[in-house]
Amino acid sequence: MLSFFKDYKWFALVFGVISIIIMTLIYNTLNVYQPLPVLQPVNFEPKLVDSTIQHVKKYHTVADFSLLNQNGDTISQKNYTNKIYVTDFFFTTCQSICPIMTDQMVRIQNQILNDDDVMLLSHSVTPEIDSVAQLKRYAKLKGVKDNKWNLVTGDRKQIYNLARKSYLVVEDDPENNYGMIHTENFALIDKEKRIRGIYNGISATAIDSLLNDIEHLKKEYNK
Repeated sequence: MLSFFKDYKWFALVFGVISIIIMTLIYNTLNVYQPLPVLQPVNFEPKLVDSTIQHVKKYHTVADFSLLNQNGDTISQKNYTNKIYVTDFFFTTCQSICPIMTDQMVRIQNQILNDDDVMLLSHSVTPEIDSVAQLKRYAKLKGVKDNKWNLVTGDRKQIYNLARKSYLVVEDDPENNYGMIHTENFALIDKEKRIRGIYNGISATAIDSLLNDIEHLKKEYNK
């Protein structure tokens, strides 16, 4: 019996080493980094996309903008240069889904407080009601951190076009001039101003996925 083990010990050793190498290769293969998809207008339901861009298959980016935040400061793409950000559309007097959405945004804010790569951006869909002063009151009530999260108001047409032609998160309301059906959708935007994910802003589970995707997206810039 001892002779049998002596004869095969080197075989067993080599077999063991090969097995470890194979298992390591399989593990590394299964764990290869897969970047988040870059979403284009053709990837969305047509009702969420302005008809002028529904055919676009590549190179879609968020348009430049100029809006006022809760402090009366002009906010544009320059404020989000080299930033990953999460964006949504809300209004301060909403009593339905907005409070839930805002709570989830606060949750995201708390996770990114010390992360210089990530910011938040919320657009009012009732800019005629949500003045700078109203946004400031709302920001204080909800614990908005000015350096991380801009609540913005401004020209209704510009906000409409951002929702329908840039972020692709809301349906049109044809009965109203530049009207929008309220949406719970959050969009994840990368440093190149591209859409990398859409999430249900009233679902804690969806926001869990969003937080994970933020970390996943950051790896893309750290490689």
